[in-house]
Amino acid sequence: MMLIQILLVSYLIIAVQSEFVTNVSVVEPKNLQGLRGGIRRYLPTWESLDSRPLPKWYDEAKIGIFIHWGVYSVPSFHSEWFWNHWKTDPIGGELKKFMKKNYKPHFSYQDFARDFTAEFFDPNEWAKLFVDSGAKYVVLTSKHHEGYTLWSSNYSFSWNSMDVGPHKDLVGELANAIRATKTLRFGLYHSFFEWYNPLYLEDKNNKFNTDKFMQNKVIPEMYEIVEKYKPEVFWSDGDGGTSEEYWKSKEFIAYLYNDSPVKDTVVVNDRWGIGTACKHGDFYSCADRYNPGHLLPHKWENAMTIDRQSWGFRRNARLEDFLTIEELVRELVSTVSCGGNLLVNVGPTKDGIIVPIFQDRLLSLGRWLKVNGEAIYNSTPWLIQSDTPEKNVWYTFREDLKALYVIILEWPSDNILELHAVKIVKPANYQMLGYPGTIEHDGMKLKLPPAAHRGQPAWVVKINEL
Repeated sequence: MMLIQILLVSYLIIAVQSEFVTNVSVVEPKNLQGLRGGIRRYLPTWESLDSRPLPKWYDEAKIGIFIHWGVYSVPSFHSEWFWNHWKTDPIGGELKKFMKKNYKPHFSYQDFARDFTAEFFDPNEWAKLFVDSGAKYVVLTSKHHEGYTLWSSNYSFSWNSMDVGPHKDLVGELANAIRATKTLRFGLYHSFFEWYNPLYLEDKNNKFNTDKFMQNKVIPEMYEIVEKYKPEVFWSDGDGGTSEEYWKSKEFIAYLYNDSPVKDTVVVNDRWGIGTACKHGDFYSCADRYNPGHLLPHKWENAMTIDRQSWGFRRNARLEDFLTIEELVRELVSTVSCGGNLLVNVGPTKDGIIVPIFQDRLLSLGRWLKVNGEAIYNSTPWLIQSDTPEKNVWYTFREDLKALYVIILEWPSDNILELHAVKIVKPANYQMLGYPGTIEHDGMKLKLPPAAHRGQPAWVVKINEL
């Protein structure tokens, strides 16, 4: 069997026999709590809910697609927070000037909804793009903070995609197309609060000592989308400045885990009220574009945007506002190496188009994954995550293949890659994924084939025993 030596600054050389060393404690299994009639159930307490093991599919998937789409896609200016920032105007009057210049007096945000037409929306075309990107799950914004729902909600009269705008069940159409692929899982984002809902504002003015908004709008709405669309990711957001007690978060999660139609496979994030982020949930999302750059003791997700400035589509975005494929792959590699999943956001247009620059980035990512996905999917973090101070070399490990993967983000100018974290002292096979033949090595120095350095955002060397 292979012998590996781990070299760490200020530590002795550690000899590890038998197999590669892998850190598999990203999510430690915990015992179920609560037993009724022989069926294990979760109680509406954080201690019980946090004991639920993470469904295996989510950790293995590694890559998802986030979709921010709503009435804010009509002005497609500034960001998905257009309505709120127009009203509060925190950026020097820019949005007020935009509205005065381009729209008639007394134009309301609700007037935008009729132009949210989605006439070019082809859910099967979207689903194919997401499959080709290499993603394994999709999360659609069913409702953002504006309160407009992308389905015919019984609790959002005249402010939903069936009553005004495209007159379509956008959630349902995309859910069907995603599931038809047989390779993608479907999830939904849902915002608790709504900026200008009168019931929410009433509860807020009462310092949340009343809960009309929660009882009459949010609770029935959340149950409605779960029962109707069966999302396997429930991505909660928008605590509105109040606690998880007001939002009845623990009770809802207990329902998801115990009685919902997706109770065995659903995963939830950590945004369930003030103070819950990075503390509770199947995976931590902590903050937007969260990437700690080091291993965490709990499963986490890096929800990030290809457009650096916005989650929703922007007509006035510049080329330099978009991540390059090299930057996108760097985010993926550093995230997965540290035990996270990458949730890549795109913002469609009001008519339902995912514009070419988003398509290009997703398809480029998919092409890279077709060659190198072996180092990403089903992988676990290794004992060491990043090899160099510049963090241009990262590691992942595959227990099922007994293989260590060295992911190179910057090609060395002399074609020699010196590893600092690992040295193989028994016969091993070094292979660059997608390139024929083996890689020559001298101790900790790998002689990379110059011919492989052609138009790739990153390269992967697989090391396993002979």
